[in-house]
Amino acid sequence: MRETTAMHNGASWARTMERERYYRSSVRSRGSSSTSDIAARQKIIDCCRKLVAFMCTQVGVGGLVVGYTVVGAFTFQYIETIEENPALEKVNRTRSRYAYILWEIANEQNVFNETAFKQNVSGALKRYQDEMVVFMKKGYDGRTVQDMWSIPAALMFSLSIITMIGYGNMVPRTPWGKGVTVLYAVFGIPLYILYFMNMGEVLAGTFRWIYTWLYECSTERDEDEPPRRVIVPSSASLWVIGGYIATGAIMFAQWEQWSYLDSTYFCVTSLCKIGLGDFVPGANINDFKVGSQTKLVVNFVYMLVGLGLVAMCYNLMREEIKIKVKEMKEDMGQCLEDTKMRFISCANKCRS
Repeated sequence: MRETTAMHNGASWARTMERERYYRSSVRSRGSSSTSDIAARQKIIDCCRKLVAFMCTQVGVGGLVVGYTVVGAFTFQYIETIEENPALEKVNRTRSRYAYILWEIANEQNVFNETAFKQNVSGALKRYQDEMVVFMKKGYDGRTVQDMWSIPAALMFSLSIITMIGYGNMVPRTPWGKGVTVLYAVFGIPLYILYFMNMGEVLAGTFRWIYTWLYECSTERDEDEPPRRVIVPSSASLWVIGGYIATGAIMFAQWEQWSYLDSTYFCVTSLCKIGLGDFVPGANINDFKVGSQTKLVVNFVYMLVGLGLVAMCYNLMREEIKIKVKEMKEDMGQCLEDTKMRFISCANKCRS
């Protein structure tokens, strides 16, 4: 009996120890799994933080702007080319209708009543012209949506939105396109402002270093004299941006057969983000027929780089203005101090 009780107690004790070991192992496994989950979550957070930090750098912001415009180009092309422009079908019906009217006039009158024939034909052509003018005012130019919304054209449209140039030669037709344009501008304009600031600092630092190197090579100074801080004058910045505008003016004048005045006018209004839209490279309908989209790509690169140069000139000229204002403030303070001393000296002479 005692042996049976002892065996029963031993079996109970063994089961209890087994349950305790299972409980401890499960607790350890849960602890290790939770620790691994926390570590994995922390790694993801660190990666996201590093990605955001990289995107805020000059290289990251530039790549982000280019990627944003490319994504926008494909998005707008997909949305706007789903359905054909209904104006094309209306224009075709109008042409067919007036061709039939002219045919009827020719059958009824022809040369038997020349005066009535000319009057009726002139009236029909005048009505046809008026209807075509209405279509053209609504944006009809004879192109299909595939011709109008090519990848280079959509790329230029995306850049004109985020840079706030807005040429106006291309506009979204569908309700989805208009809604996406609003969202695209809301998120794209702050991104462009960040690009404008970062790219301006990078280009300004590079140009400042080049100008300082050229200045030190062209001037002589004593070895014991400490190096002075060289300030880039505003004239150098104006020469750079003027040369860039002249290059674009010559290039677009040769491509588009514009006058040099019109080409310069386009470059200045585009870089100043006015974007009147009366001159746009690659907007000629014949260019779309032959499939030449190179002008739009070059215009995209020209605008992107040119806006960076404008930001560079802004940074350099702001630095010079700050120094000039500081020097002017010091000169005015010295002038007021001299005036005060002279006034005190005169007052002392008057007293004596």
